[in-house]
Amino acid sequence: MTPKLVALTNPFQATTMRATTVLRVLLAIQSTFVEGFHFDSEGLVIDVRPRWKLPRCGECGTKGRSLHDSRVRTWRHLDLAGMKLQLCYRIRRMPCARCGTVKTEQVPWARPSSKFTYAFEERIAYLAQQSSKTAVVNLMRVAWRTVGWIIERVVTSYQDEAGDSLDGLRLIGVDELSYMRHHKYVTVVVDHERACVVWASEGRSAKTLMRFFDELGEERCGLLEAVTIDMSQPYIKAVTEATPGARLIFDRFHVQRLAQNALDETRRDEVRAAKTEAAKKDLKGTRWPLQKSEWNLTDSDVLTLNQLAVTNEPIYHGYLLKAGLVAILDGKQPNVARARLLTWVEEAKQSGLVHFARVGRTIAKHVNGIVEYIRTGLNNGRVEGLNGKTRTITRRSYGFHSARSLIAMIFLCCGGIDVSPAHSAPQLTH
Repeated sequence: MTPKLVALTNPFQATTMRATTVLRVLLAIQSTFVEGFHFDSEGLVIDVRPRWKLPRCGECGTKGRSLHDSRVRTWRHLDLAGMKLQLCYRIRRMPCARCGTVKTEQVPWARPSSKFTYAFEERIAYLAQQSSKTAVVNLMRVAWRTVGWIIERVVTSYQDEAGDSLDGLRLIGVDELSYMRHHKYVTVVVDHERACVVWASEGRSAKTLMRFFDELGEERCGLLEAVTIDMSQPYIKAVTEATPGARLIFDRFHVQRLAQNALDETRRDEVRAAKTEAAKKDLKGTRWPLQKSEWNLTDSDVLTLNQLAVTNEPIYHGYLLKAGLVAILDGKQPNVARARLLTWVEEAKQSGLVHFARVGRTIAKHVNGIVEYIRTGLNNGRVEGLNGKTRTITRRSYGFHSARSLIAMIFLCCGGIDVSPAHSAPQLTH
């Protein structure tokens, strides 16, 4: 005989409920009947079935009129009172007239081909967004590889509901992200206006980025107004071929970094060329003052730079060239900036500093893209910020064995997906 339990529907009334009714209220899953339950070695197993009688195709939802076969399957649900909770049902397979093949039926509590309920997968995705791999694995009692598969399903589901994320793109940023040793990279495309990742794929070649433009299509490529990138030749090639009408904007950080690196290499050359220990000692401690912005210099830094002006002309000349480039990038007038950039290039080439001459030649090739930064103010700061967030995700996950798993996590945490922990309220019937 089925046991009976008592549940309070309000503070003044008590109603007798069957145990199966209580479990149905606790599950709070729409279109689902609870037919029984039993305990096994790990916890509670609840026997359920859909409200509908005829099976529905798990892919297209078409009703089936005949059965192919059936078998018992279980789905992991959220724990109940610290015990594992599983749903059990004899799931059917049916010939689908629309799909033209035998399909497993649709169930209201889980996605097709998943062994976990919607609520369980939503909880996993939320925890993966907010916490470390160890916390997710220990709290939910699943393997990390399983967490990766769940994240892929949840991300795909959210993307299908949201529609095509490539629609309406006008301003995008492109950058690469290293996720493993031996030069393993992922190319990431960010929408500047929505501040989220809209596309990612393994690799960092022109061919990789062309896959994005192929998915975007010729019509939507024509709607792109600007693309921000670093001075990577493969990316430049792909952007200029696929979107000749879009402005190509070079990220200020990478342009400025060229001069900073040249200055640091010049300083190292001078240290190696110093003939006495006293001369080397004079150059010790000059690296960071040379790299700082002018407004960020301390009194001690100013004193160090003043001493360099007297004791080491090549390093100080390099410092002035670096500061001059920064001042040009701070400008607001594109035509003035273009003229100043060309003058700077000539000064760098004639400076006698090998590393700055090389930077001058690089900047001369990319003047138009640098001037577009000054004209629009767009840069890859947002892209770099999302990449920094992704690196934090990678570290707390102790790395990823495949680009596919990393890309799923990128979309989950940086793709504008808002996952909430699965909560439900009991739906009481009177």
